[in-house]
Amino acid sequence: MLNRTSLWLLPFLAACAVQAPAPPALPDCPPAAEQPALVRVSAAAPEIREEVRYATSDNFTGAPLPGYETPAALLRPAAAEALARVQRDLEARRLGLLVWDAYRPVRATLAMVDWAERSGNEWVLEEGYVARRSNHNRGNTVDLTVVDLRTGAPLDMGTEYDHFGVASHTANASGAVLRNRRILVDAMAAEGWENYAQEWWHFTHPSDDGALDIPIGCYAGRGS
Repeated sequence: MLNRTSLWLLPFLAACAVQAPAPPALPDCPPAAEQPALVRVSAAAPEIREEVRYATSDNFTGAPLPGYETPAALLRPAAAEALARVQRDLEARRLGLLVWDAYRPVRATLAMVDWAERSGNEWVLEEGYVARRSNHNRGNTVDLTVVDLRTGAPLDMGTEYDHFGVASHTANASGAVLRNRRILVDAMAAEGWENYAQEWWHFTHPSDDGALDIPIGCYAGRGS
């Protein structure tokens, strides 16, 4: 913050200033008419919170993933509607959803695999924590948790998101943590979502849709 005592530094700072980095390049998008419909989850239910980790360096690879130039959680329309119903059901208990990831372009999945192989962490592939082909690519899978609407704080689920270990296996919990995981699993299952047993946060909605590799930014500003 500038104040009176720092004003004398302004000419020096101006002389030493470096040019700001250029903004990220816009994604190479196919024509809008050729893009399958994807809906932003916070458009389907504005009360759903989004914190898209893979658009930032706050994820297990340590860098933003390609295809996440825009931090938005997108789903196929039927999946988005089903998630909105989960949100409404939870609100009756003063609870809500916080989404970390939804549709994931194929290029982002390939970047995860590349990271695992380059960094000597192939075990995340072998043990089923990172997939070479992900349902996220189809737009029918979501990573999320439950928050207390009175405080805004996530419920205690026992591990952080993307903790790759047995502690994240949905049934591997007890006490309050198990009860909280059951709140999420039961609410999601009531609207047709199936939990991945190794990750308490990971759910898939039934769909025959194929994988997509369209950057998330291609859907920005289109009311999706």
